[in-house]
Amino acid sequence: MSGGFFEYKQYEFQHIADDIEQIVLDNDTDEYYGYSEETLKEFKKAVEILKKAQIYVQRIDWLVSGDDGEDTFHERLESDLVGNKKCQ
Repeated sequence: MSGGFFEYKQYEFQHIADDIEQIVLDNDTDEYYGYSEETLKEFKKAVEILKKAQIYVQRIDWLVSGDDGEDTFHERLESDLVGNKKCQ
């Protein structure tokens, strides 16, 4: 089945996180306003939260769609969250 319960909207979280990360990277260019370090810190927190939200929605999607059972749900959720921390 490969999910679909949420009509694959969970991927929008990643797109938004990517856009925010790009704003942080482009902060000192003429394209943006030169946000303070305090503001950039909050942007980075938002990216972390969005990535975590995407993981949760993906795992729940697969569970309620019948692709995973509860045991697999918990195993994959933990693995994905640990993998996300390693990427940061």
